[in-house]
Amino acid sequence: MSRSYPLIVKHDLDGFFGLAVDNLVQLLLIVNLCAVLCGMTGEDQALLYAHILPGAAVSLILGNLFYAWQAHRLARREGRDDVTALPYGINTPSLLVYIYFVMMPVYQRTGSAHAAWQMGLLACLGSGVIEFCGAFVAERIRRHTPRAALLATLAGIAIGFISMTFALQIFQHPLVAMLPMAVILVTYFSRVRFPFGVPGGLLAVVAGTVLAWVLPDAWLARPMDAAAIGTAWQQRRLYLPSFAGGEILAVLGDEALRAELLGYLSVIVPMGLFNVIGSLQNIESAEAGGDRFATGPSLAINGVGTIAAALFGSCFPTTIYIGHPGWKGLGARAGYSTLNGLFMTAICLTGTVAVINTLVPTDAGVAIVLWIGIVITAQAYQATPREHAPAVAIGLFPAVAAWGATAVAGAFIASGGATMESLLKSAGSENVMLNGFLLHGMNLLGSPGYMLTCMILAAVAATLIDRRFNAAAIWSLAAVGLTLVGLTHAYHLTGNVVSFIFILAETPKVGVVYRAYNIAAGYALFAGVFALVGLYHRKSGERRTNELQTGPAD
Repeated sequence: MSRSYPLIVKHDLDGFFGLAVDNLVQLLLIVNLCAVLCGMTGEDQALLYAHILPGAAVSLILGNLFYAWQAHRLARREGRDDVTALPYGINTPSLLVYIYFVMMPVYQRTGSAHAAWQMGLLACLGSGVIEFCGAFVAERIRRHTPRAALLATLAGIAIGFISMTFALQIFQHPLVAMLPMAVILVTYFSRVRFPFGVPGGLLAVVAGTVLAWVLPDAWLARPMDAAAIGTAWQQRRLYLPSFAGGEILAVLGDEALRAELLGYLSVIVPMGLFNVIGSLQNIESAEAGGDRFATGPSLAINGVGTIAAALFGSCFPTTIYIGHPGWKGLGARAGYSTLNGLFMTAICLTGTVAVINTLVPTDAGVAIVLWIGIVITAQAYQATPREHAPAVAIGLFPAVAAWGATAVAGAFIASGGATMESLLKSAGSENVMLNGFLLHGMNLLGSPGYMLTCMILAAVAATLIDRRFNAAAIWSLAAVGLTLVGLTHAYHLTGNVVSFIFILAETPKVGVVYRAYNIAAGYALFAGVFALVGLYHRKSGERRTNELQTGPAD
């Protein structure tokens, strides 16, 4: 390893706190959602602590150590000391999708938490295989995709699903969260150094934690409970990873489960593809921030991490995280990745996830993740050509719509009354408006394939700005294909759950189904217009060239 590139630097602690908070949130989601929705309580709670969390530990230590090593290798090759490792952890969208659309339906049908876990393992394995295979073609995709298209997607996700979520949390729980936010703003916006070189991220978390424990319970939205720490501590023990390949083979050997698996391919395949695209966008984001990592190996290890998760008991894919420029801005290098891998492995293998949750309030650390989202959004404009700023802007809309659709669905669920499905059906049309917003249009633009829609719209805009009309037509034709097969815009609404609907899949007998053929036709019109304009532009250029060479015609 490079002598000028140490194993750990002081600001790796800041990066570690941000990444660890993000990863810890995923672990807490797994524990809570699997218990509530997949029946992993009582005796079946062992599936969580003896299999899923240890499997997650295997995937997290594998990926985090590789990306730390990769950063050291790049630093040595380029003679630099400012390389930041790619952030890595459990994939939040896949986590939610696999629980809601794979594991929960199996549990509801069978009443077996074990069957839900087995199907989750197979879904995770399928995603990992797709991610690994995608590593061999992703670089070609990256070379032909405008940077604005890749970074706009990340910026949209950062605004809606990262920054906005945590911004709302900060202002909903201000007494604990706003002091850490002030520390973070001073540290990273003003770049103020604190006495004795204390990292700003560490100071923010400590300050928020102290406040949460010393303020009266009546002042807090989430009072701290000392008794809960003792209860959680008593549940600690060593959980070593165990090979789960036999469970996967059991699903494949069961004819009924194997037939059921075919239905879940409509979830597994798109999520695998989206994980490839998302990781590709994050690698592009790292390059825009100054660190060029090889695309193939980076994506391959991402796939290997997901495969390892499945083989050792976790149902949840891993991914290269959004936010490299944010961690680079913190001053983190490779050590934060190593620390995160070791820390997450330790808490997964010892059952201390619940202990941390009772000791440190998440409100104390969310400001760090908020800042990461801010930096990602800023980078989308700063790291692309100035003239491509409108392309970045148009690429934000699908992600914002997806966030809005998620918020609306949550409101309907919380109401306990009408559903989006019943509202659309009772109205007898697709023109239902909620405070001026078209509900159907929000689902179309913010459909489960919104990441691809972000990229398509931004790519079309960037190529048009560059007057590359044929390229814009090609991107539009790609949008036609993606829409027709159901990867974008098309959706299936049951109750308040919006999911994919594939063109080749049997039409569901319940819910609202929209295949978006008209949007595909619209994209085809895009392609036709751009191709005709390109032809006219080329002919006009040829005429001007001829006039310059021979003079104007009589």
